[in-house]
Amino acid sequence: MADPWFQSLFAERIGGANYGKGTEIYKFEKIKRAKRAALAAHPERRLLDFGIGENDDLADELVRDALKSEVDKLENRGYADNGIAAFKEAAAGFMKKAFNVALDPVTEVNHAIGSKPALAMLPACFINPGDVTLMTVPGYPVAGTHTRYYGGKVHKLPLKAENGFFPDLASIPADIKKRAKLLVINYPNSPTGAVATRDFYRQVIDFAHTNKVIVVQDAAHILLSYDAAPLSFLQVEGAKEVGVEVHSMSKGFNMIGWRMAFVAGHPKIVQAFADVKDNCDSGQFMAIQQAARTALEHPELGDAIREKYRRRLDKLVTALNQIGYNVKMPGGTYFLYVPAPKACGSRTFANAEEVSQFLITEQSVCCVPWDDAGAFLRFSVTYHAPTEPDEDELMAETAQRLGQLDLRF
Repeated sequence: MADPWFQSLFAERIGGANYGKGTEIYKFEKIKRAKRAALAAHPERRLLDFGIGENDDLADELVRDALKSEVDKLENRGYADNGIAAFKEAAAGFMKKAFNVALDPVTEVNHAIGSKPALAMLPACFINPGDVTLMTVPGYPVAGTHTRYYGGKVHKLPLKAENGFFPDLASIPADIKKRAKLLVINYPNSPTGAVATRDFYRQVIDFAHTNKVIVVQDAAHILLSYDAAPLSFLQVEGAKEVGVEVHSMSKGFNMIGWRMAFVAGHPKIVQAFADVKDNCDSGQFMAIQQAARTALEHPELGDAIREKYRRRLDKLVTALNQIGYNVKMPGGTYFLYVPAPKACGSRTFANAEEVSQFLITEQSVCCVPWDDAGAFLRFSVTYHAPTEPDEDELMAETAQRLGQLDLRF
């Protein structure tokens, strides 16, 4: 088919005149295709899907009832712009109750239509052509994508097991530090499951002061912390002077798809984010903000969600260790990040992606490969299993299928 007349008009940031002509397939699309092929080839075999990265249950009834009530109110019909006071006040109250962090709801909190748009918009506040965003890998790429859109560069900080899945800030070259404007981190970390410590956050704050870098801490999984009480970046002295923390309603409150988040921290950064946001959207539907307010006023709603995923992770760790893995419970998130097998029988694997495709094709077991900092597989415990006996059955079948393979690590 001939190119459309406007083919040469596409922006260079998305490929320019070559937009849409690439043959590279995004890894999640590869997984989707492999799943479809496995289902077609083996309709008799249940697909064991550990690749899903979103909560598998509804938001609490209290939150759903609040939405049902608020949706019928005339005052919720209009544009919310940068958020309603009730949501910002609830967010500030949540931060005080959950983390003992005091925030001004007017100047130090702003809502976002999900954390993804927040991470996309924050680079617009700081990045000029040639500037650098420091980003951990593996990780969520959105802030890096938008950094490149603005003519900036991304410097990747690999998360390695030998460093506890923390970035090695001392390894950053001097010329990169000089050009860096943003440091984007994410703890509890997706996909490694590592949780931050106060010492790590102090290092980040010192680094930010020394190098004049803004910190953006993505706290999407913060309520899914297992080893100790959740730790907010803003709990550590000096954090608010150097950055912001982005909180999501999705993971901790089962509000996947509701698209609610908030940015909290230094008032000038929050203001800049709000100004950019005001030129991108007109705010989330106010009824959803009111329902999210209800959730934030009841942080205990997250307790059952956290315990459910803790239980499932513990079962998965046990099942995998029974068949030759040597894995431990993550500190947080609902992901288990494990080294990929190097071989199966006489077959060897070049990387985690090859392992993932093999497991889907040969055993209808789906997990997500990561090859950014070593070959790893990510198993998610957000699979569909309505009851605990269903979970146990799934674990038994997982151990049986993978256990019959001669996996070598």
